[in-house]
Amino acid sequence: MMARGSRVAWSILERLGRFDGGSNPPCPILMNQRDAKKVYSLLVQTYPDAREPAGKICRGTPFEVIILTILSAQTTDKAVLKVKPALFGRYPTPAKLAIAKQEDVEEIIHSLGYYHAKAKNIIAASQALLDDFGGSVPATMDELLKIPGVGRKTANIVLYHALGKNEGVAVDTHVRRLAQRIGFSATDNVTVIEKDLMALFPKKDWGDVTDVLIAHGRATCDAKKPLCAECVIKGMCRWVKENR
Repeated sequence: MMARGSRVAWSILERLGRFDGGSNPPCPILMNQRDAKKVYSLLVQTYPDAREPAGKICRGTPFEVIILTILSAQTTDKAVLKVKPALFGRYPTPAKLAIAKQEDVEEIIHSLGYYHAKAKNIIAASQALLDDFGGSVPATMDELLKIPGVGRKTANIVLYHALGKNEGVAVDTHVRRLAQRIGFSATDNVTVIEKDLMALFPKKDWGDVTDVLIAHGRATCDAKKPLCAECVIKGMCRWVKENR
């Protein structure tokens, strides 16, 4: 049981909503595996196509997936997919992209935002693939994390969707928000959130958990205006229970 002082501090912090710059304070009690399984099952039924995300950035060759996922930071899949034909039409391989002029790449990806850094990163990533991995995308987390512009989120997406390996849970903005709201995790730290999700769900589901939560975040659990009344998991969601 939480001590009275802790409850008071929690109440104050929750009202202030200071944990992720918005209205998503972490929950003091984590959901158990049994309830997490029920929540996941309901979401899978609600979004039956989420686990097969056709037409997304995670579709394509391993090289395309890693480059597009690096480009997807702070923008939408739709925006990234618009530049895909021009980018890979001109630079279809790591060897081609590694020797590209940064300003030429920037011209193609200009619409994505942060295009200076992104152009630099995807050129450097391509060079790293050539220098360290013979032009192929490596198939381990440790190796992927050595590539410029690649963090655990990108590495998990590449491993699962491009290489068929479940090594972790990709935590993007939707997963981060929903993990806290639903009660899967009690922190805003994406590294800890990933560990919490890996502990809650069986390894075979790790890759799909990301896609299912993203689908729910886009359709129902909006960052600013979640549609709680329409939500299929409202009876099990910490956010709903605490904000009735």
